[in-house]
Amino acid sequence: MRRRTIRGAVAIMALTTAALIGTAGSALACYSDDGRSNPIPDRSHAPCADGQKLDHSDVDFTGGEGKSTLNITKVHDGVTVTRIVVIGGDDGFNEYIPGKAGKGGEKLAPTAPWNDLKATKTFKGRQPNIDKWFLCGKKTEKPTQTVTAPTKTSAPATTTTKPSAPATSETSVSPSSTTAPAVVPAGNESGTGGGLANTGFDNSWLIWVGALLLVAGGGLLALLKFRRKASE
Repeated sequence: MRRRTIRGAVAIMALTTAALIGTAGSALACYSDDGRSNPIPDRSHAPCADGQKLDHSDVDFTGGEGKSTLNITKVHDGVTVTRIVVIGGDDGFNEYIPGKAGKGGEKLAPTAPWNDLKATKTFKGRQPNIDKWFLCGKKTEKPTQTVTAPTKTSAPATTTTKPSAPATSETSVSPSSTTAPAVVPAGNESGTGGGLANTGFDNSWLIWVGALLLVAGGGLLALLKFRRKASE
């Protein structure tokens, strides 16, 4: 009886142990139908190394928490993404490495966009919504631009040269003098010398008339004198 009891107890323990192992195995059997991902059964979700966690604001995205998929459309300048972690479902998470293939043999593009990123499936094979997601990588700090004020360059000195006066010759040339013609007084154009205006009347005949009158007068006096002497 004791041997049978011991054997029965051992069989029950073996079945219980197998059931527990099977339950644990099924609990850790996290999987994904996305060949680009690495489904990892890890409740700690394997956070990023120190100083490598990025912010959601470092990328442009759609979907994500509360949605079935995550689409990272753009990575901002100066940011490099090296790991994408998508968490959801009963256990574990999906890990995506840009530029590398997942457990399904598909390669994730080295640069964005990265579309249809998912969490691991549930025990019942359902695709759950995403509970949480984060990024690992590094940032390159933009160098601070120092603005230097432009140096003032002094304007070149301008010299103003006055035009020199034209050289004057020592020998001054006096203008040639021309003798102006004598001005003939008005009324004496004919050369008579009179001060009256010339009317075109020539008075030289008066001289001859006067001379004849003198001769006639002399002859008349001589005739009268002769008659007196004759009458005596």
